[in-house]
Amino acid sequence: MTDTAAQTQLLQPHDKDLGGGFKVRRLLPAAQRRSVGPFVFFDHFGPATEQPGTAHDVRPHPHIGLSTVTYLFEGAMMHRDSLGSVQEILPGAINWMTAGRGIVHSERKPERLKADTYVNHGLQLWAALPQAHEETEPSFEHTPASAIPEVVEQGVAVRVLVGEAFGVRSPVKTLSQTIYLDIALPAGGRFALPALAPELAVYVVDADASVNGEAISAHTMAVLPDGQGAVLACDSAARLMVIGGEPLDGPRYITWNFVSSRRERILEAGSDWAAQRMGHVPGETEFIPLPGKPFGVREPDVGTTPV
Repeated sequence: MTDTAAQTQLLQPHDKDLGGGFKVRRLLPAAQRRSVGPFVFFDHFGPATEQPGTAHDVRPHPHIGLSTVTYLFEGAMMHRDSLGSVQEILPGAINWMTAGRGIVHSERKPERLKADTYVNHGLQLWAALPQAHEETEPSFEHTPASAIPEVVEQGVAVRVLVGEAFGVRSPVKTLSQTIYLDIALPAGGRFALPALAPELAVYVVDADASVNGEAISAHTMAVLPDGQGAVLACDSAARLMVIGGEPLDGPRYITWNFVSSRRERILEAGSDWAAQRMGHVPGETEFIPLPGKPFGVREPDVGTTPV
């Protein structure tokens, strides 16, 4: 094991049940690492078989101070939000929703698949907004799979989902330097990942791999030393996701679905949601009450600890 590998920080997932038996593996935030670049939240869901009559829908809920990033390996979801956006999310596309001062959205089974059996498998990430943009106007941007650049680098297929790498730039617009890559490492493959950003992490999706010679099991995130790249390798074909970017411009508080550099802003958002002042998804009437009593004091996942 090299000195570089010894400095690599390994994060193991903790399982979360989002209801109806729909479980996710949560890597960020973690007790030992709260963020990588702008990313403060990383969920890996599935593969989960959706059958007729199953209800794994994500009901309408609010966000502030962040951008949600949805990416599917398999399946489909229907995104709706309080701006009136309606977009079916399909594998390979990037769906980037900026909450800013506040937005409400849902992700449900598409109507066309209600009678079908299929598999949902993907990632849900949150990127904290720079402090200067935390209260920006909310927006939603869909980038289809066909618009995501793909290159063959060192004999390895790499999709540049967000940011710039290997001479190509993703069309997805961000407010700070952000890196998000999908790397298909073939069996016996080796890939030298350069230091594309000050902070980088590698997530192993579906097969064991190694980072700088250190064995990394599937569903593990390897956070690289600041300002360094890594040599990635595997015996069996493996899918690796790379996330990162410039560090956060100061600490962030996270409570429930809210992210902010100011704790009082999170409490304000909680009051707005309780009073149903944050908007509504057209055609949807379900309401999820705030967790915790009083709100902001206790939250079962990450509390109000700054990241």
